[in-house]
Amino acid sequence: MSQVLVSVDYEIFGRVQGVCFRMYTEEKARKVGVVGWIRNSRDGTVTGQVQGPEDKVNEMKQWLAKVGSPSSQIERANFSNEKEIPKLDFTGFITRY
Repeated sequence: MSQVLVSVDYEIFGRVQGVCFRMYTEEKARKVGVVGWIRNSRDGTVTGQVQGPEDKVNEMKQWLAKVGSPSSQIERANFSNEKEIPKLDFTGFITRY
C-alpha cells in the first residue's frame, strides 16, 4: 500500500532568524522523514518547501507552526500550494542560501 505524497510551501513569521530556526528545522525534517528546503527571506521570515507522505508533512507543518527552535517566537505560519505529487523532488532536507 503506497502512501500519498504531498508537497507544501511555507512561510513562517515572527522571531525566526538568528535563532537557529533553519538548523532545528533540518534536524526535525530528518527525524520525521520528509524532504525539502528552508531559507531566510529578506523580509525576516523563513520560507521553504516540505515533501513526503501526507501524515509526515502534516506533522512537520504542526512543528513549523507551533514549535520551531527553542529561541524562536512564531507569530504565524502560512502554508500554500499544497498538492499531491507523483514523486519526491528532493533526496534530503537542506538549507538554501
